[in-house]
Amino acid sequence: MSTTESGTEQQPTWRLLLGYVRPHRWALLLGALLSLVTGATGLALPLVARELIDDLSHDRAITWALVLMSVLVVGNAALGALGSYVLRRTAESVVLGARRTLSSYLLRLRITAVDRSEPGDLMARITSDTTLLREVTTDTLVGLGTGGLTLVATVVLMGLVDPVLLIVTLGVILVAGTVFGVIVPRINRASRAAQDAVGAMGASLERILGALRTVKASGAEHREEETIHAAAKESWRQSVRAAKWSAAAGNTAGLAMQMAFITVLAVGGARVATGAIDVGTLVAFLLYVFYLMSPIQQVVGAITQYQTGAAALARIQEALRLPAESAARPAPLPAPDAEPAALAFDDVRFRYADDLPYVHHGVTFEVPARGMTAFVGPSGAGKTTVFSLIERFYDPEAGVITVDGRDVTEWELAQLRSAIGYVEQDAPVLSGSLRDNLLLGNPEAGEDGITRVLKTTRLDGLVAGLPQGLETLVGHRGTKLSGGERQRVAIARALLRRPRLLLLDEATSQLDAVNEAALRDTVADVARTTTVLVVAHRLSTVTMADRIVVMDAGRVRAVGTHRELVAADPLYAELAATQFLASDPSDQNGDQKG
Repeated sequence: MSTTESGTEQQPTWRLLLGYVRPHRWALLLGALLSLVTGATGLALPLVARELIDDLSHDRAITWALVLMSVLVVGNAALGALGSYVLRRTAESVVLGARRTLSSYLLRLRITAVDRSEPGDLMARITSDTTLLREVTTDTLVGLGTGGLTLVATVVLMGLVDPVLLIVTLGVILVAGTVFGVIVPRINRASRAAQDAVGAMGASLERILGALRTVKASGAEHREEETIHAAAKESWRQSVRAAKWSAAAGNTAGLAMQMAFITVLAVGGARVATGAIDVGTLVAFLLYVFYLMSPIQQVVGAITQYQTGAAALARIQEALRLPAESAARPAPLPAPDAEPAALAFDDVRFRYADDLPYVHHGVTFEVPARGMTAFVGPSGAGKTTVFSLIERFYDPEAGVITVDGRDVTEWELAQLRSAIGYVEQDAPVLSGSLRDNLLLGNPEAGEDGITRVLKTTRLDGLVAGLPQGLETLVGHRGTKLSGGERQRVAIARALLRRPRLLLLDEATSQLDAVNEAALRDTVADVARTTTVLVVAHRLSTVTMADRIVVMDAGRVRAVGTHRELVAADPLYAELAATQFLASDPSDQNGDQKG
């Protein structure tokens, strides 16, 4: 299955924003129309006010003018509230869509991309960056649309009332617009820096909380506290900087309107004195100047908010451009009577990054279907990497890996992984209940299957002693379980998948002798019907293997049985005489006989 990489071609921010809004365009249009109608009712008020003043000047009844003004005011408030609700609801829907898209994509990231990223920063992109889309949707799109149209309508009506006063007003606004054009780019840069700083703070916090026991045991709380505080201070500094420029932009608009009001009052007063216009016209124009402030502030707010949203959208798109696996529905798990899988590595070369040394230097071996194969060798020999390559967490630079004689790159990724049960070295357990963890790889497993694997992995006694049985919460990363219990949960989880190929990476390293012996027997039983690969350091595990692959410095140096390798391979003989025997003294006699 091929991997995908989101298009590297960078789209304009406005086009990205439209992509998130498009599914909600009709709701957004409804909200925009309500806002326009709200603005229209407001624009009608100065005209009614002018008529009311004329009626007063000529001793005419003003009842209908007052009734009409009251209706316009009430209608304006009601439509404004409804429009605001529709827009806010639409904005929340846009945020929801963005979070779904981004979280789904991050779950499909290639492990290589995760290795190069900070989890805390990625979390910040899902939480704080997507939240900013809420304001961008309403303030930017609707603000520019409705505010711009209302602004144009207001200017047209002002021109109809008195063109001279309109020219005076536009002259003042033009000066303010020039100042605003200088401020806007600074808002964008400060907003992007502030969001980056939030991501850095999240990354620091995730790093520390993920190893809090180590931090406390090392007495490093104060140093790590300074790291988080420094990141928080940088976020604060950049946010204040963005706030400073946003405030300057907003106050520039407000100052422009006040200056326009004063100028119009002065010039208009002079025109009234000369008889060029009457008092009603001046009052109507002043009301329009007052109403002009709202759409101008709306447009200014939209442009300002767009700069913040552009920074957030850029960070979201950066995450969506990370290399990811293609989306696919989960493949069905193997049938209970499925044949075990055969495996082969042919001259595989691999390194984790271009600037790192090779981990595998032409690894070659074959594992027939059914039986148990153990991988042994010094630390750093590349044993665990074998499992990562089988799962296609990484792809080799050269060479071929086949399962059932078929290159793993030709397998549909979901189908390949559905055939594999994998117990990692640190046997991670997720927050949630014990049942949730057991069913993680096979949510359709029945109670009979769960009971069977609990007994097989000797977890039945643990479950019986828990107050809520399988529904007991295991805590963050399984902190309420011991290391050995977490390993047994991980093994049970893998066995529930009925794998054709079972990968066990140091799967019994934290078990006591009794539980290890029981699980060793379980693995031996599983190996009769399944292909089992084990990375092991204990002689008791290795000697029961059908074949042993000895690895050293990224190469396979020997393959054989325990008896053959003790006689033929010096490194294995040394490991068997030292590390294995030191790990399991009870097997000394058996090893000496081998």
